Amino acid sequence: MKLKLKKDDLVMVISGNAKGQEGKIVSIDLKKLRAVVEGVNMISKHTKPNAKSPNGGIVKQEGSIHISNLMLVVGGKPTRVGRQVNDKTGKIERIAKKTKEVIK
Repeated sequence: MKLKLKKDDLVMVISGNAKGQEGKIVSIDLKKLRAVVEGVNMISKHTKPNAKSPNGGIVKQEGSIHISNLMLVVGGKPTRVGRQVNDKTGKIERIAKKTKEVIK
């Protein structure tokens, strides 16, 4: 399945507990269609003592969010993403639906 979001895209959460928050996509799980967004949807994970953390305890980390709850931010505003073929190169590019500008 082809997604319209990529790693390192700036996105806004449009529904759920983290609605309105923005952040960069850290990773994407293509099988589950979920993404981890930097600083959004923080969860508490209980860890056992190990070599990395000798005391163990509770660690805060980002949880995943379904792709359908994310929207790409271009120019400070969330926008839908479209695709078009570049006439010169023949390659498919992502474009912002609001401004019609090409997304790098």
